[in-house]
Amino acid sequence: MSRRMIVVTGGAGFIGSNIVARLCAEDRRDVVVCDRLEAAALGKWKNIAKHPVADFWQPEELFEQLERHAERIEAVVHMGAISSTTEADADLIIRTNFTLSRDIWDWCALRDARMVYASSAATYGDGEQGFEDDDSLEGLASLRPLNAYGYSKMLFDQYAARQSDRGQSPSQWAGLKFFNVYGPNEYHKGGMKSVVAQIWPKVAAGEPVTLFRSHNPAYADGGQLRDFVFVDDVVDIVDWLLETPAVSGVFNAGSGQARSFLDLANATFAAAGKEARVEYVDTPESIRDKYQYFTEARMERVRAAGFGGQSTPLEEGVRRYVQDFLATADPYR
Repeated sequence: MSRRMIVVTGGAGFIGSNIVARLCAEDRRDVVVCDRLEAAALGKWKNIAKHPVADFWQPEELFEQLERHAERIEAVVHMGAISSTTEADADLIIRTNFTLSRDIWDWCALRDARMVYASSAATYGDGEQGFEDDDSLEGLASLRPLNAYGYSKMLFDQYAARQSDRGQSPSQWAGLKFFNVYGPNEYHKGGMKSVVAQIWPKVAAGEPVTLFRSHNPAYADGGQLRDFVFVDDVVDIVDWLLETPAVSGVFNAGSGQARSFLDLANATFAAAGKEARVEYVDTPESIRDKYQYFTEARMERVRAAGFGGQSTPLEEGVRRYVQDFLATADPYR
């Protein structure tokens, strides 16, 4: 009998490739990657090169392949998206982040496959209403994202909740609102890489790193707070969901503890065995009025649903990232 199959869209991307690594290591199902590898020099292919994926599909053939393998497909883990918060083409964002997600949802509901997908903390907007992962239609409708990316993710969360209320959902569905994820295999992301990855070359060289100066009197320079979460921790949640088919809903995927950018920089220097050297520049005026000074995931709902994984402390996560990956000759997982 053919093995069951899990399809990971965006499986050569940052979070997607870490999910692929985990599923391939478990070796309980065939793992299929659907993605674009883009320019070979970008190195995105290296994100999956160490793992025995069963097949690789181009995005254009996704639904043809889903139909071809429908009887084997247990779940679609949909990580494929335009994740840039600065993408200017709103139509492209909606087609990629909402329309494709909707079509995958409808296919999973029709073919009795489960669906786990990437939502985003960007749905919370400026955070004034908090970071409570209320997945009721009323709760989702109250959010005010600040950019088209956040809007596209909110729009699909609303679609999922609405279809679920109507009884038109996959047997299991779960959206994960990722906060500030960092870890291996993000090197292709350019300006969207985590701060750890962006400052690493200067840290390794013992040079000063640059952080934004605070323009809010309630926060010191470098004291702006984010929920930084190690990629292994969000993969733990995905893995748990795949092993817990009775759980559905939209959940936060963060550490549950806000830490400062200065904490992050200091942890990176410490992991490299270097003396911390930090300088500050003004936050660009183009983003200053929308700049968030605080994010922190509320993790009570996913824990109440049965997730028992523990968040990796910031210093430990950064140490593992630096010493096991960034500081090595081969930084890929």
